Amino acid sequence: MIGFGYDVHRLAPGESLILGGVAIPSDFGTVAHSDGDVLLHAICDALLGAAALGDIGEHFPDTDPEWKNVSSVQLLLAVRRMLRERRLDIVNLDATLVLERPKILPYKAEMRRVIAEAVSLPIERVSIKATTSESMGFVGHGEGVTAYAVCLLSPSAPSV
Repeated sequence: MIGFGYDVHRLAPGESLILGGVAIPSDFGTVAHSDGDVLLHAICDALLGAAALGDIGEHFPDTDPEWKNVSSVQLLLAVRRMLRERRLDIVNLDATLVLERPKILPYKAEMRRVIAEAVSLPIERVSIKATTSESMGFVGHGEGVTAYAVCLLSPSAPSV
């Protein structure tokens, strides 16, 4: 089962920037109900979609105070539990961040580690990439950040 996820958040001065469960030093961050981690939100949506379980907004609505300022790692852990309950294994994750700045290369290894640990995958099965939008559109003008993710799920092997 293949899943696709997408997320977008506005950027604003004074907000924190959390990507892939990692705090990134920056003079701006995402505006959101939770911690605004677009990368983990896109991954959650990809996983939920592959399992035909809806989307992140259905499970963790921004109208529910329970999810106010929650770490998106907690959301990812909850999605992983949903998959386990349905006897589904994550085979791999591949995600792309689109933002002009800051550069995320120094943080990619830690992002991969955090994500791999949260979903119980070997780090070699977690891919994080980044690109810019070449100064075009709302991302290119520094107004927002987007993330895309794809995943592959398979039924868990029967217990012997």
